[in-house]
Parts: sequence; structure tokens; C-alpha cells
Amino acid sequence: MPERRVPRAFTLPWGKGQILEEAAIEVGLHQPAVQLLHYELGEKRGQLAVRFVAYDEEGHLEQRPLIINQREIAGLKAEIDRAPRLKALLRRLVED
Repeated sequence: MPERRVPRAFTLPWGKGQILEEAAIEVGLHQPAVQLLHYELGEKRGQLAVRFVAYDEEGHLEQRPLIINQREIAGLKAEIDRAPRLKALLRRLVED
């Protein structure tokens, strides 16, 4: 997994907070990541959220949709397994 410190701050137009957990892999020209966000300020204050992002080769956040190739699923799943709060929130997304 690419090494980025967590927790670390994030800022969005509707609030600020901390990235509490991040699951990311390196695959060629980009680094897909799934992040657990906790809003500390703004209209979403106190809420958790999941953000799907990608970083470029230099570690900058890409401004395009995250695309995960089927060959990358196993690696990303292994990283998500190491992020228990993120995994629990994602589970709610896919379970009945």
C-alpha cells in the first residue's frame, strides 16, 4: 500500500475533517484508494463517509472518476481488510 499518514486532514466545499482509514494499492500509473472520512466541521459535522479516489504517480489526488480493474480487486480487498471501520461501512453498502 502506498504510505500516506492517517489520520490526516481533508477539506471539501461542504466540510472538513480527518481521513481516519485508507485502503490503497499501487497499479501502474495510479493508486486507487478507498477512504473513511470523518467530518469535524461543516454541514456534515459528526458524520462518517466513504470516498473513492485515485492518486497519480506523484501522490496527487486525481480529478477524475476512480476505476478499479477486476485484477485489482484482490489487492484492494486485502487493504480494506486492514481497515476495520471502513470495511464495516462498506459492508453496509453491499449487504441486504
